[in-house]
Amino acid sequence: MVYSKHGKKIVSGFTLIEILVVIAILFILAVIVVLALRPFGQKTHLGNSVENIVNVLRLAQSRTLASDGASSYGVYFDQVADPHSYVLFKGDSYALRDEDFDNTFNLSSFIEISDIDLVDGTEVVFDRIVGTTAHPGSITLRLKSDASQAQTIYVDDSGIVGLVGISIPAGGRTTDSRHVHLDYKRNINTASEEIVLTFEGGITQNINVADNLKDGQIYWSGVVDVDGQDQTIKIHTHELNNPDTIFSIHRDRRHNDKSLTITISGDATGYLINYSADGLTVTKESIFASDPVWQ
Repeated sequence: MVYSKHGKKIVSGFTLIEILVVIAILFILAVIVVLALRPFGQKTHLGNSVENIVNVLRLAQSRTLASDGASSYGVYFDQVADPHSYVLFKGDSYALRDEDFDNTFNLSSFIEISDIDLVDGTEVVFDRIVGTTAHPGSITLRLKSDASQAQTIYVDDSGIVGLVGISIPAGGRTTDSRHVHLDYKRNINTASEEIVLTFEGGITQNINVADNLKDGQIYWSGVVDVDGQDQTIKIHTHELNNPDTIFSIHRDRRHNDKSLTITISGDATGYLINYSADGLTVTKESIFASDPVWQ
């Protein structure tokens, strides 16, 4: 207890300003802690989302192997929905599915599907009895706030699903250029140029770049009838004029038996890539294109 020189008791305490200063400091510290912990929370959500997708893919395969409802099952990935989502469906394809059995899963608002690199599009469907798939590839998720924080799910054509690409022993790789990457060192005029597919017999498919842009990248997938035989091709870019372009081309020999040449209308130096009918010979001619790299 404190007394004045006159012997009177003085009651000490905090002024209003001091209390407000303390509250402000505590508030700032709380904000700093929350901001510091947020990335860890988002990374945890990213990991959980990836694990959930892996589990749903395995569930689709399990139901297919069990011939649940005498049907195949698959998973469709939607980059258009807000937030991005994926759908467990019943059927041989998402387009022909039984919608009554759809089970939709939405990602957190701060997570996005940054890349879908699957044969034939944006879905994985498993084959009955054996559990394999004709839609191998990868799906990548990332944080919207930090693109460096990403995780990739891989699906092998044998039906194996995991977070690590399938390692194939030496001599065990199928000699089939089903998935090819190549660099292209020329600026593509996205407003006017076309990608031209020329199959044996002179049958062509013109792909207007402007009509096939998605999230700033070229994305086209389709089936072309060549003399009564369906040819299934998927073309997309990982980088577009940034400053160069990275093409990813899918031509699975199981779904293609015609030779194919791919050119870009604005490139007069030659074709981007050429496939023999059996897919064993893949070459390039354009001076702007790198040699194709099998993935």
